[in-house]
Amino acid sequence: MDDNSPRDDTETDPVDDNPPPGACRLRPGAAIPGRRGWQVLAILSTLMGFASISTDLYLPAMPAMSRSLHADNGTLELTVSAYLMGFAFGQLFWGPISDRHGRRWPVAIGIVLFVIGSAGCALSYGVWTMIGWRVVQAAGASAGVVLGRAMVRDLYEGDRAVQMMSTLMTVMAIAPLIGPFLGGQIMALAGWHAIFWTLVCVGLVTLASLSMLPETLSAARRNTEPLGIALVRYAELALDRRLLGYAGVGGFYYGGTFAYVAGSPFVYISYYHVPAGLYGLLFGAGITGIMIANTLNARLVVRQSSDRLLFWGTGLAAVSSVIVAVAAWTNWGGLWGLILPLFVFIASSGLIVANSIAGAMRGFPFSVGAVSALVGAIQYGSGILGSALVGAFADGTPRPLGCVIALAGIGSLACTRLIAANGDRDHKPG
Repeated sequence: MDDNSPRDDTETDPVDDNPPPGACRLRPGAAIPGRRGWQVLAILSTLMGFASISTDLYLPAMPAMSRSLHADNGTLELTVSAYLMGFAFGQLFWGPISDRHGRRWPVAIGIVLFVIGSAGCALSYGVWTMIGWRVVQAAGASAGVVLGRAMVRDLYEGDRAVQMMSTLMTVMAIAPLIGPFLGGQIMALAGWHAIFWTLVCVGLVTLASLSMLPETLSAARRNTEPLGIALVRYAELALDRRLLGYAGVGGFYYGGTFAYVAGSPFVYISYYHVPAGLYGLLFGAGITGIMIANTLNARLVVRQSSDRLLFWGTGLAAVSSVIVAVAAWTNWGGLWGLILPLFVFIASSGLIVANSIAGAMRGFPFSVGAVSALVGAIQYGSGILGSALVGAFADGTPRPLGCVIALAGIGSLACTRLIAANGDRDHKPG
């Protein structure tokens, strides 16, 4: 059967006659029942959480790391940019590799890379060494996120797949909610090196739990095309203007959010002298806003089109981002003058991210995996640029952060014009 053909719910695929050691024989599209299913869901949730916890856990420690590594704030912020670079490019390769060789062993290799990179970060005593190990850590973490999504699509069909993916996305929102708080507590108890040793432990426990994770892609459904052909198809997808519109909306927005991730510790802790523990609570408030907006989006999408909700979200992001820039340059409202519009900007993710990804994949029903990877790479690539700009122009004030976020909000709104201008191509055969 062609891998790009639509899946039939009544289709019965053969089991994998040669599953890896420890993997159960599983028919594609067959959900795992009972307790075993919840165990698999817990493992997939952990894999999906690698993306955020790898950065959010050490955010409160960044000022202390800057002093310990003898690096200025701008240089240390490159540790976030380096992570995004490894994550952006890593996911483009894990998808095609897993389509050819199955999901399970690429996940294991990714976790090993994550553990090695985390240990390298813990042992680093120079900022450039830290930056290098962050790339390795991100390359491993990206496998968990990309293949976690693929496994859900292997295991579940139709509405059930959407439900399970929503569950995993909720976990991804919880991870950054508790990450900065836990990171602040770990740093207070044992120093910043202990944060990365904690990530090593998380990786090792997850690696050990893979014995309970089945191979979800049977040999009969694996793609035998050369890896180079899969990569060429990314270029073909990138020529679609409507797809670029959706990717641009998400890309600009991710640039702003990761600028916030990289710059907010120094703005809050160093400039406004907010304690590290309280910073974790402020950061968590934004994640709570995302969860609320996601819930609202899920309810409204029944009555409103996803594109309309996307336009509302980009409008909120644009207006709030301009207010952030004004407050950053004028100190209007002091600390609260930044906290409130930043909350609105971050919360608008609930209306932007899910709808932009769904819109991008809607026009390519037979290339969902490739579109997902391409959009993800553009998003994280934009995150690299956003965090790098904050670091490059860091001057000890909130001004660089305000400017980058304003550019991101306005740019995201501007990209909706590409979507509206190419609306007739909403449902193409793929």
